[in-house]
Amino acid sequence: MTVTDNAAPTMPAEAARLAAGFDPARLLADLDAVRTHQWKLQRYFGDGVGAQAEVDWRILPLRSPGGDPSRTDPGGPGSQECADTEWLARTPYLREVLAAVPAPLRAVRLMALGPGAVSDVHNDTKYGPAWGVARLHVPITTHHEATLVLDGVTHRWQHGEFWFGDFSRMHKVENTGSASRVHMVVDCLTVPELAAVFPAGWQEYFAHGEVLLNRPETPYAGDPSRLARRFQVPPPFADWEEEGEFPDAPERVQAEIAVTSGGVELRVAPDQSFPLVHIADAEFRFAGWSQERTLQLLDGPRAGVVLRTRVGREVRELAVNSESVEPS
Repeated sequence: MTVTDNAAPTMPAEAARLAAGFDPARLLADLDAVRTHQWKLQRYFGDGVGAQAEVDWRILPLRSPGGDPSRTDPGGPGSQECADTEWLARTPYLREVLAAVPAPLRAVRLMALGPGAVSDVHNDTKYGPAWGVARLHVPITTHHEATLVLDGVTHRWQHGEFWFGDFSRMHKVENTGSASRVHMVVDCLTVPELAAVFPAGWQEYFAHGEVLLNRPETPYAGDPSRLARRFQVPPPFADWEEEGEFPDAPERVQAEIAVTSGGVELRVAPDQSFPLVHIADAEFRFAGWSQERTLQLLDGPRAGVVLRTRVGREVRELAVNSESVEPS
């Protein structure tokens, strides 16, 4: 079943300068505090951490999956939840900046684009408000020759400014100058409070547009052993990059909710595993991701599992039968 709202307002632009601004000198001082360390080349997240970038695009993670200081990718569904790395403790002003973001934080990275570096034209899969994620930028060092072309529009964001960009659209970055360009890139969840830092012209979009607003999350208070069950799922449900109508997929594979000492996880044959985080009412999201993809576990006469994916205000769902199993 699919539920949608066809009258929703569209995103006003590909990017927006946000209300806050930050002290360029203090940003630079924090950057200097971590510059003596050799930053790693950017890596991408797909089915696990992928190949490193082929251009001079180096990363220092301030928050990463599990707080791992070696992870330069932003993470994704099924990875650990993001946590502070050791580098964030060395950057007190950047901590203040992050505290001013009115939304739950995911990955936060210092991203340095070296002289002469030019990326391919690409898009960042599902990194946009329609999937419950916003990517924000705070430029720390930049110059006129460092540009971002986002959905055909050229941007030159300046030191200390605060920007949102819809990086699910096609874009590329280019640095034809002689010095590196460094931004702090902040991934956060879209929640109603985030709208407060956006311009007035964006308020209707946040209130009524194709934005997935993540709900408040609460720990699971029930008996965890009641969650363990076995059922079948369409394979696209376990592929977070898949955007099709997963309920219509004819194939099914075996899946299981496993309850272990480490928590609750979804296991999908043959070898996929996704730690789960409780939202409310026995509905869980994939760890490391937004509420774009959830499972709700039903007991009683309607015992089963409701699989859901979301894009903006559209919800696709499929109810499947399940059978109880003994907890692991």
